[in-house]
Amino acid sequence: MSRNEIDTVLRAILCDVLGLDADDVEQFDGDTGLFGHLPELDSMAVAGLLTELEDRLDIIIDDEDVDAEMLEDFGGLLAFAEMKVVGS
Repeated sequence: MSRNEIDTVLRAILCDVLGLDADDVEQFDGDTGLFGHLPELDSMAVAGLLTELEDRLDIIIDDEDVDAEMLEDFGGLLAFAEMKVVGS
């Protein structure tokens, strides 16, 4: 799976899980804040987000993989997803 494909899947997950507008999510760049910046991404939504990442990218996310840095901004979440896809 290419970086662009992972990016597309990640944006779709953010729309589907958080109910965000696709046009808004399309404008996200690497520095766009996520956890702590988007009211829709609270601690309960994180579980749904991670589950969808696992399902759609066919990866396994261990508890120790999850930290504030990976959820801080879109770039961090994309880099995490890429690392998990390449490593799987």
